[in-house]
This record gives sequence, structure tokens and C-alpha cells, in this order.
Amino acid sequence: MLSGEAVADPNFANIVHDIALLNSLGVRLVLVHGSRPQIEERLQQKQIGTRLHHHLRVTDQDTLTCVIEASAIVRAEVEARLSLGLPNTPMAGSRIKVVSGNFVTAKPVGVLDGVDMAHTGQVRRLDSDAIRQQLDDGNIVLLSNLGYSPTGELFNIAAEDVATCTAAAVQAEKLILFGADQGVKDSSGQLRSELLTRKAERLVAQYLSSLQDSDKPHTELSRHLEAAVNACRSGVNRCHLISYKEDGALLGELFTRDGEGTMVLQESYEKLRQASIEDVGAVMELIQPLEQDGTLVRRSREVLENEIERFTLIERDGVVIGCAALYPFPEENMGELACVVVSAEYKGGSRGDKLLTAIEKQATDAGLEQLFVLTTKTAHWFVERGFSEHKVEQLPSEKKAIFNLQRNSKVFVKSL
Repeated sequence: MLSGEAVADPNFANIVHDIALLNSLGVRLVLVHGSRPQIEERLQQKQIGTRLHHHLRVTDQDTLTCVIEASAIVRAEVEARLSLGLPNTPMAGSRIKVVSGNFVTAKPVGVLDGVDMAHTGQVRRLDSDAIRQQLDDGNIVLLSNLGYSPTGELFNIAAEDVATCTAAAVQAEKLILFGADQGVKDSSGQLRSELLTRKAERLVAQYLSSLQDSDKPHTELSRHLEAAVNACRSGVNRCHLISYKEDGALLGELFTRDGEGTMVLQESYEKLRQASIEDVGAVMELIQPLEQDGTLVRRSREVLENEIERFTLIERDGVVIGCAALYPFPEENMGELACVVVSAEYKGGSRGDKLLTAIEKQATDAGLEQLFVLTTKTAHWFVERGFSEHKVEQLPSEKKAIFNLQRNSKVFVKSL
């Protein structure tokens, strides 16, 4: 979804280049554009006042004329940009086909608390089959903030409503919302790269309750966050809030692990799981730097293949970024915590603690009473988490028999 503000922004040309690149990669794209500032500009030119009710624009006949004009101008601008194929530009030689049409059937909002909203509408249904057919043909589908009724009327619809309903109707993998803000920030001003739907829903509810006795228009960020929540609740896997002011934000959000904005999703895409034989290569790649600097004992691929099911992994968007292993010694009611590793890119996010908690639960479930670890360089980390130093003689006999004196590892034990 591209708001009218996004289309008017100087960075829009760069956004179009990124859209063209995605199209060339075979990504199936539906673009929904708004036209709020363009509508306001035409209303001011014609000296027509803006009337809001329940945070919605009341669209009388004169206002509808301005809405149609503004939407047509924005649509033409988007189509023109996507048609650009000049030499020495990122779109040189591109042949993008853009298709618009009456894909959106609208219905009137009607009368709200005694106020006739006139031509203000909402989505009634989407011709999802026709949209999919255009996508199958390699076309980009362009939708506006206008909807059409079976009686031939036009309705002014919020672009967020069109985008959300369309994403759900075509079972989109992602809904991407361009706004002025980079995304959602916490109380300290830090960008939230990920937000679960239930948390986003609470934030929207808190904001709306603060406007209960006001008829001010909702902020752009609140509209986008609410749209993301509605889309996720309607089956869209992920929604992304990114800035139209930032060059490369679209590609950065899609093709880097942490993205450039805020992703709203039903469940965290960073999860703990047990390893399987398919994970051997990923674990080897993860632990190799620590084997090279002597922090970890080297493990051959054959050893890892035999022991991989002892490993617990942290997976982030399909990539293994952390691991830890549990080796039980049931005769002594002890377990060894080994190979605790978090990728250097993701340290500082309590992931090591998550791995430790998972291993402790596994050990407890197995009836073990103590957890021990051998370490040469990370003693303080374990001490801070309840481990205390013990002598080698207190290790299980099987482990003691293969203890490597040359490494001179320290032994730390924690009671469970």
C-alpha cells in the first residue's frame, strides 16, 4: 500500500525502481494507492471544507468529484513511473504491464449516528479470481481508493481498507504498508523490528481509547498498524510497516534478516526447536568460528550427525542462529550442557538464556538433578546464571575418563 503522501514524496522514484526489481524476480505484486493529500489539495482549490465523522471523511457529491480527480492523477503518476524505461536508469529495458480495473466492489458506510456518510464506502467484495489471473499473466495489479457498486455508483474507500481486504482475498504472503514513519518504536525510541499481532492490537486499542471523545483523524501509523492487525487476523502471514522516505527500505525489509521497519505477525518467527539431521550443515557453520578460536572442542561432521538430535536450536526466519546440546549421564543424575552458541549478529538478545532454559527443562524432564558445563573462556556467563565451580573429580565417571587435560577446562555445576 502506497499512500498519497508516498506517491508525492521525492523518494517515490526509488520505490518504483525497487518494485520493478521485485517484478523482474517474479514476485506477484498488487499495488494499492491512496490519495489523501491530493484530495485535500483539490478541496482547498475549490474552497470545499473537509468534514469528518467517526474519523472518516464525509464524501458528499462535490467532495466525491475531488476524490475522483485526485485518484485519477495519482493512478496516472504511478503508471507513468512504472512505464519508465530510459537508458542509464535502474528500469532501463523494463517492460512492466500495469492493470487497473473494477476489481473492488463497494458498499456505502451509510448513516452513522444520524450523519449520512454519502459516498464514503467500504469494501463489499474483491474479484480475487480476476486479480489472480492478472498476476498469473505477469502483470502488476494497481488498485485505488475508489470502489464501484453494482448500481454504477462510486465510493471513496480508505486505502488501508482496500489493501487489507485485497491481501486477505488473494491470500497474500505479505502486506507491505509504506508510511512516513520507519515503523513502531518502543518507549525508549528504539525501532521494534517485530511485533506480535496481539501486542499490536493492544497498542491500537490504547490509541483509539485516547481519541474516544475526539473526532480528529487517526494518525497514519495507527491506521497502518490497525490494517496490519486486521490483515493478520484475516490470514495474511506477515505485514510490514516501512518508511517511504528511506531509499531501499522495501528491499532491506524483504531481504535482510532484521529488516528496515516493523513486521507484524501472528507468532514470533524466531523459535526454539529440536535439531534434525537436516540441520547438521547449519550447526557446523554456526560453531566453526568458536572451534577455530579454541572456545569449543572441534566436532567432525560424522560426530555431529550422530549427536545432532541432542541439539536445541534457535531458528530465525528459517536460519539457525543459536544452538545448545544436552548429553545425559543418567547413572549420576547429571547432564552436560555443551556447545552453547549464538551467532555474533544476534548476541545481546537473551538468546543464550532461552537456550539454557530449554536445556534445563529437558534435563529436569529426564529426571536429572544437576547440569554441568566445561568451559575455558565463558566462566562468568555461567556463574551469573547459577553455576558454581567444581573439581574434575566430581564429573560423571564416563566424562572424567575422556577429560582433556591439555584444554584445562574449568568445571561448573548447577543444581536443578
